[in-house]
This record gives sequence, structure tokens and C-alpha cells, in this order.
Amino acid sequence: MTQDELKQAVARAAIQYVEEGTIVGVGTGSTANYFIDFLAQMKGRIEGAVASSEATRKRLEHHGIPVFDLNAVDDIPVYVDGADETDPNL
Repeated sequence: MTQDELKQAVARAAIQYVEEGTIVGVGTGSTANYFIDFLAQMKGRIEGAVASSEATRKRLEHHGIPVFDLNAVDDIPVYVDGADETDPNL
């Protein structure tokens, strides 16, 4: 698999953790962008999302996903972002 295919697979797998009727936290970057694309397919089943950046907010809004200000949200059960580095000792 290519790097992009791996990122798409991770984003697709993360969708299973999104619960109906919730607000989802979304990070920034290519993996988060793939996640947003998959999230758009279920946008009618979530309340919306909180974006970590202006770029993420714009992509969410482009897909018709409502974006909430972090300070206006009490609970974010799932936050999805990419990982630039991992450490097996953490």
C-alpha cells in the first residue's frame, strides 16, 4: 500500500468510532482530510464537528458538516488526527 492508501485506510477505520448524534473533533492534515471525506457520507447522523484549524473548518463546511466553536461544546467523544511520529515506549 502507498502512504496515501494507508492514510485512507486509517481514516476509514476511524469512522467506526463516531457515534450517532455526537460532535466529532477533527485535526488537520492529509489523514484528517480523508477522515472528513468519509465523515461527509454520514453527516446526517452526527450533530457536527469541532475543527482544529481554519483549513479543517473550510473542508468540513465544504462538505456541509456543521462546525462548532470548541468553547461552545461540552463533550467531544472522538477526536481524529494524524500521527507524525510514534514511539513504542510511550
